[in-house]
Amino acid sequence: MDVEDRLKEIEARFERVLVEMSTIEAATDHDRMRTLGQQFAELEQIVRPYRELRQATADAEEARELAAAETDAEMAEAFEEEARAVAERAQALRSRLEELLVPKDPNEGKDLILEIRAGAGGQEAALWAGDLFEMYRHLADRRRWKTDVLASAPAEMGGYKEIVLGIRGRDAYGRLKHESGVHRVQRVPVTESQGRIHTSTATIAVMPEAEEVEVDIRPEDLDIDVYRSSGPGGQSVNTTDSAVRIMHKPTGIKVEVQEERSQLQNREKAMRYLRARLYQKALDEQQAKEAAARRSMVGTGERSEKIRTYNFPEGRVTDHRISHTSHQLANVLAGGDELDTFTERLQASERAAQLADPGDAKPDDARPDGPGPDGPGPDGPRPDGPRPDGPRPDGKE
Repeated sequence: MDVEDRLKEIEARFERVLVEMSTIEAATDHDRMRTLGQQFAELEQIVRPYRELRQATADAEEARELAAAETDAEMAEAFEEEARAVAERAQALRSRLEELLVPKDPNEGKDLILEIRAGAGGQEAALWAGDLFEMYRHLADRRRWKTDVLASAPAEMGGYKEIVLGIRGRDAYGRLKHESGVHRVQRVPVTESQGRIHTSTATIAVMPEAEEVEVDIRPEDLDIDVYRSSGPGGQSVNTTDSAVRIMHKPTGIKVEVQEERSQLQNREKAMRYLRARLYQKALDEQQAKEAAARRSMVGTGERSEKIRTYNFPEGRVTDHRISHTSHQLANVLAGGDELDTFTERLQASERAAQLADPGDAKPDDARPDGPGPDGPGPDGPRPDGPRPDGPRPDGKE
């Protein structure tokens, strides 16, 4: 069933609800009328823009026909302008309907934890990880999201072997979830004396931040160690046991935090990081079992996938999942609005992939929120706590 067929089916159901609401049986059954009222409101949010789209499409076609038949050049131009304006409105309505037809990601509104790890390339990879950290930090500042570093392992010559950033703000996870993967850079390193271009990588993992009620962590499953912090961090370095290491015994997942001078603050950050790791693990396991959830991602979504290349000599950025190239490398690395262009194209590609598969968004699932008109619809991956029993899917500790 294609998109048009699904919209027609939803409209037909809307008409059936209207007919039933007018019956004496429904009028005398308060529970049934309440259910029908809810169905009516949910379906109307799709049927109304669908009918407006049909009308706008017809109006645009009529204006084009009038323009073609008009002998007066000025009048023909006026009809063509009207056709263009109505066509733009039709496109906006079509995009809105696509959003409504795709089941909402239950993690869309969450905050996130962004993990950056240097990959292949030695010291240059660590410098590249540092550049990516600055890119996302600038993006967060521009969008007025709050950030805090949960854990970091600075490299000796600059950059990071690993850095973990917490990001809190409106639509943070929804806008950054497609950043997971391998980001590849091609440039001449500062240590390269012969001007040769090197290729290095850094791996990004974007995890929705989990609340305590979403991830059940039993105290007996944790090994918690405290030790003296090392490296950059302030006057308390190597003088107090403020750093915290937590091992989750059932999964082997380990997190270490030494960013704060307070052991309590480091422990709180470590638990935030651990909850996100466990929540992501549960999502990964569920997505591996459910083909529909896997199809909802752009590309494969695996962290080993090279999703984007940043080419410094040519000043370009290419996202391989959507075959989109921008020649505004500096703007992207500054967390500018060109990075938003990648985000929006990825979101559009995700919606298109879901709409292309009738199994991903049936008429019963087409609603802005909540259950479908005939009962609860699938809400996507939502673990009832992690309860994981194996290593992280990417093999990292």
